[in-house]
Amino acid sequence: MIRVIIADDHKMFREGLKLILSEAPDIVVADEAASGHEALEKIYKNEYDILILDISMPGLSGLDVLKELKTNRAKPSILILSMYPEEQYALRAIRYGASGYITKSSAPDELIQAIRKISKGGTYISSEIAERLLFSIKDNSEKLLHEKLSDREFQILRLLATGKTVSQIADELCLSVKTISTYRTRILEKMNMKTTAELIHYAIKHNLIN
Repeated sequence: MIRVIIADDHKMFREGLKLILSEAPDIVVADEAASGHEALEKIYKNEYDILILDISMPGLSGLDVLKELKTNRAKPSILILSMYPEEQYALRAIRYGASGYITKSSAPDELIQAIRKISKGGTYISSEIAERLLFSIKDNSEKLLHEKLSDREFQILRLLATGKTVSQIADELCLSVKTISTYRTRILEKMNMKTTAELIHYAIKHNLIN
């Protein structure tokens, strides 16, 4: 049996995944976690074959979890299941050791197929992500401005680009308003911009928001 742990901060989504995976006779959901911290705690105490991991979680993000587990030899193989189809997140996730990346809009059969392939030591990237990665490699010979950002800075850039205020982002990420303001200043400096409006324009131009 393939032992799976699901890490996602939305209980209803975790319940939906468990229902989907219950249809696969060779897969069992052995555990679940509502945060990155909880996922790490359980992984260090128990053994699982696959970690299904959401990127966007308050506090410790999916990318943070990936980086934490990168040097852990006993870690489970990791499948990112994210609402973000953008190649930027996929590239970062794979760089940090993920074995697969699919979007939450993927069909249930594709999720099961990805789990089975990864459990055998393979890698899995959905066709949607593969096309975006290929397009990115062909069209971006020079490093884009947002690729200079850290994972947290990139996350905050996306949230700013959706029109969220510093206070709203602070609440969503469980960080202080001062910390988010510092990140915003750093993002503007790294991207050589002066206003949030410029960030929004850039994000729209480069398809960084849904």
